[in-house]
Amino acid sequence: MKNYYSSSFRLGILGGGQLGKMLLTETEKFDIYSVILDGSLDAPCAEICNEFHHGNLMDYQTVYDFGKKVDLLTIEIEHVNVEALLQLEKEGLIVYPKPEVLETIQHKGKQKDFFKRNNIPTSDYARFNTLIDVKNITDYPFVWKTAQFGYDGTGVKVIKSPDDLNSLPDVECIIEDLIPFKNELAVIVARNFNGETKTYPVVEMEFHPTANQVEYVICPARIDEIVAQKAQDIALSVVDSFNFIGLLAVEMFQTKDDKILVNEVAPRTHNSGHYSIEASYTSQFEQHLRAILDLPLGNPASKVAGIMVNLVGEEGYAGKVRYKNMEEILQIDGVTPHIYGKKETRPFRKMGHVTIVNEDIDEARRIAEKVKKTIRVISEK
Repeated sequence: MKNYYSSSFRLGILGGGQLGKMLLTETEKFDIYSVILDGSLDAPCAEICNEFHHGNLMDYQTVYDFGKKVDLLTIEIEHVNVEALLQLEKEGLIVYPKPEVLETIQHKGKQKDFFKRNNIPTSDYARFNTLIDVKNITDYPFVWKTAQFGYDGTGVKVIKSPDDLNSLPDVECIIEDLIPFKNELAVIVARNFNGETKTYPVVEMEFHPTANQVEYVICPARIDEIVAQKAQDIALSVVDSFNFIGLLAVEMFQTKDDKILVNEVAPRTHNSGHYSIEASYTSQFEQHLRAILDLPLGNPASKVAGIMVNLVGEEGYAGKVRYKNMEEILQIDGVTPHIYGKKETRPFRKMGHVTIVNEDIDEARRIAEKVKKTIRVISEK
């Protein structure tokens, strides 16, 4: 690897969305030259990175040509052309996460197969090539997931009756047992090339009942210490099984009898770690840079309790975005908004988040509820 302290070092990032924007805060801090590829000219990173390239992340030639311009390549979204990454790696480019790992994680069926092969606890599942095969199932309810390209609740649906299948696309998919759980949890783990590993505290996630999106992330999770340790141990076993380098978010279920089942993983910075910008000694974004550059990892512990509230487009509004009642939430101590820079809003589109820090986790949760009810993401008239 070229010395990243050198003025000639160029870090390539596939994807220019909000995760990339927050990562650029850290590249600026380290004075790293950032080169972004994204399919949208209006991407949040477009105007703030050192160098922006417009192109399709799933196109082989576009990704390959982009990779030839940088010294190290990473991602802020997993929906990228892996064949190009494999070829670039073969030609000597450092790519983190490793392309073969990304290929497995991209496909939810392959991901579940990997969990089973490596004795990682997960829910029972079955893989299907077409929706027609799923329609032969008679045991309801179950969870349907598209095998690829799902995100933020898109591509996931609880199927309670045959009628629920009618609106689904005819694509390769998996079905999973519907798990009766106490909590949805997540653990972020960082690992560098030398094998140094650091684990963030277990967080608790509360989801929107219909959009299947995270509304609140609560750190630390309000769970028993024994359960928390179990979740961290399982997350570490996932990282070890992948021989992962970079930052891996492991989403989990805590069942009624306190078992921990891995739901799925994300090979990048993650919504469940946004609280860390204000609440942790080392944010997930700085930690990702440290990991892929093989630097000593930072302290992942929390300085204070933190809760993240997702800001999403309100139902019934679409068009140029407006944030209503921002002044009101800024009057509350411990509240920090992050606006992602997306010009257009639509229902349930992620437009930003707000972090609430407080010595008392219960008070932080109360303030988070107030923030959620106060700020509105709407469109201009």
